[in-house]
Amino acid sequence: MVAELKYEISQNAYIKLVLHALKHKTTAVNGILLGRVNPQNDSVVEIADSVPLFHSNLALLPSVEIALIMIEEHYGSKGLGIVGYFHANERFDDAELGIVAKNIGDHICRYFPQAAIFLLDNKKLEALPMGKDQSPVMQLYIRDASKNWKLAGPDGGSRLVIKEPAANAVLSDYISSEKWQDVVDFDDHLDDIKKDWLNPELFK
Repeated sequence: MVAELKYEISQNAYIKLVLHALKHKTTAVNGILLGRVNPQNDSVVEIADSVPLFHSNLALLPSVEIALIMIEEHYGSKGLGIVGYFHANERFDDAELGIVAKNIGDHICRYFPQAAIFLLDNKKLEALPMGKDQSPVMQLYIRDASKNWKLAGPDGGSRLVIKEPAANAVLSDYISSEKWQDVVDFDDHLDDIKKDWLNPELFK
């Protein structure tokens, strides 16, 4: 049954994560996916929002746990929970899912067994301005029966979809206008609490 799960991410949640990675191109970054199982179709996980987490010390567990508690408290009141994890590797040519991503993914799976990990695909991101590809610039990882993280197979592209088909065109426009400079993550918030990790003004 787990193999049939699909993940549908909203345009804003998707774009926010990619812009966060572009803001910190020379470091690894991560983020949290917020959503719920579709009430009408329990084989679809709907990702309604995302929170950029860190661009330094990604493996620092106390910081991660504090962030997760704050995120859960805020989004729980909106009927959303933590449903997955986003990771972008430090090196452009690194397409492997590392131990930090797997550990945080495992932690989230304790509370939401259908959780997924999205890994930024740098090659697809680089090709974005040249093409008309509507698929996400991310790779989908899910846990198998042995609780090991595996890249979704040949159907992976159909199992991770963006809710709005024009999302990549919007993303390209934001990249051209250097919108990534406006993204605030938890690291920024911990340095200056006036910076809002919810990014309420990002898409206004």
